[in-house]
Amino acid sequence: SGCTVRYSGYLGNWNKLFCSNGNSKYPRLMKLGKDITLWGLEIGLLSMTKGEAALFLLAPEYAYGQQGCPPSIPPNTTVLFKVELLDFIDSEECDAFFELTDEQRDRLPVEKLLKVAATEREFGNYFFYKQCFKIAKDRYKRALSILDRRSYSKAEQSQINASKLLLFLNLSLTYLKLECGDRALKYGELALEVDQGNAKALFRCGQACLFMREYSKSRDFLTRAQCIQPFNRDINNELKKLARYYKEYMEMEKEMCCQMFDPLNSYG
Repeated sequence: SGCTVRYSGYLGNWNKLFCSNGNSKYPRLMKLGKDITLWGLEIGLLSMTKGEAALFLLAPEYAYGQQGCPPSIPPNTTVLFKVELLDFIDSEECDAFFELTDEQRDRLPVEKLLKVAATEREFGNYFFYKQCFKIAKDRYKRALSILDRRSYSKAEQSQINASKLLLFLNLSLTYLKLECGDRALKYGELALEVDQGNAKALFRCGQACLFMREYSKSRDFLTRAQCIQPFNRDINNELKKLARYYKEYMEMEKEMCCQMFDPLNSYG
């Protein structure tokens, strides 16, 4: 399981700080049993809920033991941890899923596939908000690969489509952040194949086209999005941006034409 924590470790009664990540704006995702190896801290974190803060007083047998951890921590030391659990993602099922053969995966119930894909999407969201867009993209694609393995009944397919729609939208936005307009447009259009009236998908396609300077296509997508959500500030701002860019583009075109024909006029 992975968690993001803000922590400070003290010796004695708050009088000696020996470890902390309090200065980090975006603490990294840590795995229990791998990055977090203190038994007492693992037990404590598993008892917490997302957003909770706690104090843990750990006896030596739950912390650094008889040996301690020289030179910072003397032998047989009780330590105090101040912990805030910012995020928690249970990756156990994901890890188990990717160890299965294709045949075993195909036999899993749809609910299990949806749960594993949702967890992968959570990992993607975590990395997206950390601005690690390439890793986020890989996580979203990994989630899609979980859902693309087999044929489904009609009822199952609608659940799968709902899960895919979120991933297509996330991938479209992630590719915009990576400045890959064509890929952003591709995933926006895949989202529209699932839900043709999805305002967010139309908005993403409009953003992608604007990035690629395809002004007419961008206007088509954005005005369709605006029809569905006329008071959406993001859509309206994007249309204003489009109008500004298009005006600048037309002025530049006009200037280029003038420069081309000026030499002819001077010999008139």
